[in-house]
Amino acid sequence: MRELGCPAQELHCTGSRREGGKHEQAKPTGKRRSETTGRNMETSQTHSSERSKDLSELMKEATKEVHEQAENTPFMRNFQKGQVSLHEFKLVTASLYFIYSALEEEIERNKDNPVFAPVYFPAELHRKAALEEDLEYFYGSNWRGEIPCPEATQKYVERIHYVGKNQPELLVAHAYTRYLGDLSGGQVLKKIAQKALQLPATGEGLAFFTFDGVSNATKFKQLYRSRMNALEMDLATKKRVLEEAKKAFLLNIQVFEALQELVSKGQENGHAVQPKAELRTRNVNKSHEQGPAPGQESKTTNRRPTDMMPITRLVRWILALSFLATTVALGLFAM
Repeated sequence: MRELGCPAQELHCTGSRREGGKHEQAKPTGKRRSETTGRNMETSQTHSSERSKDLSELMKEATKEVHEQAENTPFMRNFQKGQVSLHEFKLVTASLYFIYSALEEEIERNKDNPVFAPVYFPAELHRKAALEEDLEYFYGSNWRGEIPCPEATQKYVERIHYVGKNQPELLVAHAYTRYLGDLSGGQVLKKIAQKALQLPATGEGLAFFTFDGVSNATKFKQLYRSRMNALEMDLATKKRVLEEAKKAFLLNIQVFEALQELVSKGQENGHAVQPKAELRTRNVNKSHEQGPAPGQESKTTNRRPTDMMPITRLVRWILALSFLATTVALGLFAM
């Protein structure tokens, strides 16, 4: 028997050669040495390449596959055509509220932590307050007791809390995926939703898409990426951040599926939803209290965004997913 080119009788159990009571480590043959050296060089080059790339660049590459999956779904294409109903839009907004509430709670927890502090931009990016404004517009003053939180949304929320409390170095993956995605594709989606849902030109119901603290989206994204790229982390941590970014994307997909199921059952917050849900606004509430102006009865009572879009239930649950899929897909594409 031979191992590493040495006579079997001269080998010690450790693979070394016994000579004069001493052990001499066996040397690999030329071919084996070449193969080993080649593998080591390849591994070294891969690690060197990963180290030399910025985290934001690696993030975009790591999420490319899931991004393409979302980009080619019918959900995004339907939304781009303006095929979305008020009911689906409300459900999506509710899920986003729970997600951003969790994210911003953990961001506040880690705002002074070196693993996140450089990308702490609450005035420019935080969305919770804007979503609260939108939900009050759509559901009325008692919106907190009416909005549903599907199990998939709760799962997403729990993951964010776990990361913030136990692995804060991964929190940047969730922040980057959500905020820069919304900032990138937000204006396009805002115009589509406004037109499709007949929302006021003054922006009610669309506060989520409005970043008042960002005057120039392109420059701000450059600033955010530069801060993120400057975060101190070794290669192993970078890889964990990239995996967390992919996980965040997959959690979003699970939210789409849950909303699909919720809408297909015609339920919202555990109760059957009327097929023609009426948009609640401050003006409508006021008109209920004071009564309609003369000659305005039909305009006030009959103009409902959902009335203008007669679409089947099968199509409607598909359209519900368009908003979230497009938010992520367009956002990541523009990162």
